[in-house]
Amino acid sequence: MADAALKPHWFYILLALADGDRHGLAIARDVQRLSDGRVRLWPATLYGSLEDLRDRGLIAEVAEPRDRPADDSERKRYYRLSRSGRGALATEGERMGR
Repeated sequence: MADAALKPHWFYILLALADGDRHGLAIARDVQRLSDGRVRLWPATLYGSLEDLRDRGLIAEVAEPRDRPADDSERKRYYRLSRSGRGALATEGERMGR
């Protein structure tokens, strides 16, 4: 995966997770903000992408996210960028900078 270009929305999902654990809706909001509104993730695309990224080892679902707000729902699924995900994000950033 490190040699292949990431799908644009995958890049933004990984970028959103680079700052810390996030749940699905927060990821979607961050992606829209980070892409200046160019990328909008609908639920099917978002959750399908999260599953694909998890299956590829680029992110992990976490039971106890870091810095969970006290009023946050226990039912939300949180995701964390993996070491492989950080590598893929760095590689894609370098590729895009060429």
